[in-house]
Order: sequence, then C-alpha cells, then structure tokens
Amino acid sequence: MDPVASAPQPVEAREPSAATTVVGVIGDPISHSLSPLLHNTAFSALGLDWVSVGFPVSSGHAQVAVSGARALGVRGLSVTMPHKEEVAGLVDRRSPSADRLGAVNCVSFEAAATIGENTDGAGLVAALRRGARFDPEGCRCLVIGAGGAARAVIDALAGAGASEVIVVNRTRERAEVAAALARGVGRVGLAADVVGCDLVVNATPIGMGARTAGALPLDPTLLSAGQTVVDLIYHPFETEWLHAARQRGAVTSNGLGMLIHQAAMQLAIWTGLEQPVEAMWAAIRSVGAVEPAS
Repeated sequence: MDPVASAPQPVEAREPSAATTVVGVIGDPISHSLSPLLHNTAFSALGLDWVSVGFPVSSGHAQVAVSGARALGVRGLSVTMPHKEEVAGLVDRRSPSADRLGAVNCVSFEAAATIGENTDGAGLVAALRRGARFDPEGCRCLVIGAGGAARAVIDALAGAGASEVIVVNRTRERAEVAAALARGVGRVGLAADVVGCDLVVNATPIGMGARTAGALPLDPTLLSAGQTVVDLIYHPFETEWLHAARQRGAVTSNGLGMLIHQAAMQLAIWTGLEQPVEAMWAAIRSVGAVEPAS
C-alpha cells in the first residue's frame, strides 16, 4: 500500500470516543509489550483518532480473538507470541512473506477479507538501513538460529538482495529448513563462516535473562571491524555478546530497530500513511530504551 503523500499535522493526543478506530496487539504475556506505545505515538503524530490497546490472549484462543476483533469492528491486530503460526491459518489471505513463513504478525480487517502479513524481517532490513547505514544487497550475511525470528530475517535478507545467507543452528535439520527460505542464496554453515561476512545476526534468545547468563551465541573473537553485528534481543539493551562485538570494532545494533520498524510497517498497512518513525524512536527513548553505542 502506497503511503499518502500529505499526512495530517501532529496534534495533541486525544481521549478515545465512540468514534475512535481501535487496533490491538494480542499475545501472552502482553503487559510488557511496547507496541501500544509505538502505535499510539504514531497516531498522535499523524493526528488520527485511533487507539492501540493490548489484549491478553492465551495459547489456543487466537481464533476466538480474531473473530471477536472483526465482530467488534477492530481495524487491525498486531500478533505476537504464541499466536503467529495459528493466526496464519485463520486469515483469508496472506502476503507472500507471511505465506512463505507460515506466520503472521499483522492482521488487517478489510470489508471482504481478513488479511495476514509479516513485517518482522522487513522491519529489520529497514532498521539496518536507518541505524547502521547498512544495505544487505550484494552482501554475505550470517544468521544464528532457525526459529521464527531467524526465519523472518533470512527471508527478508534474501528479498533485499543478499548474495549469501548462511544459517548456523544447533540442529542441522531446522537449519536446512530455514536456509531454504533464502531462495537459492541460503546454506547451512558453521560459526567459522562468520569470517568474511558483512552482517551477523543473533536471532536466538541466548543472552536474554538469567537463564542464559554468561552464554554467547557465537565466539566474539571471530568478529572483526567493518562487520555489522545485530542482536535481536533488546532486554538488556546491550547483551554481553553485542558489547564484545563493539569492542572488536564492529558496528552494533540491538532489536529495538526491528521492533519499531515492523510496527511502523503495520501502521502503514492499516492507515495507508507514511509513519513517523523518528517520533516512535523518541517514544522508546522516553521509557529508557536506548540504541547501543556503535
């Protein structure tokens, strides 16, 4: 959907009314989600009488949630764990990326159909271009992991023109499935393949929380200056591995950029307007989230 050229001027946030358009985010847990903050910041900046709220939906209840949202006139849903794969099977139509991934993170309710999209991987590519001034076209990329986030990244990097996408994962079978999403430029590799890669992405939860404290997704001594290194984790905002990569001279980035840009793309789908990404970044900084030094 093409963005509208002349977006409304920013106005003060308004109180919801009976005429307010509602979107939401469904997941479990959901209270920690930053999506409503991002959405509502954009709505305010665009002068839209829209509101975004979080809906806690337990596993196995996505069908009821999607049907209920349509019945209530909700304009769209952002979908997070554990519902992305289930929702992919509930929509009437899926975008090409959502179809390849078998996962949906954005639902829009049109008059005649429920449409599912996946903006996760494209969000990372947009964040790389904005923050790291990195374009994947023609580049060798290595992705650590083969889960849902990794698959979205692999698919998007191939779509952005990467010359090679190498997948490193503990289980070779899952790595092969993930690498196939790169559509001819993907292959399964080893940690040593990181040498000579332009981009390295950690798409595993290693480094997030006490459970993986001290663990590293890949030996940071293999990293070097000139590489762009991304950790999709953003809590903590700079993982031990990302800090080590920065010390090695790499340009580093955490997962906040992907979070913000995938949310901005969802809003473009729902509203048809170009989104105020910098205002969304400012909102994230206002709650203490920061980009790691690069």
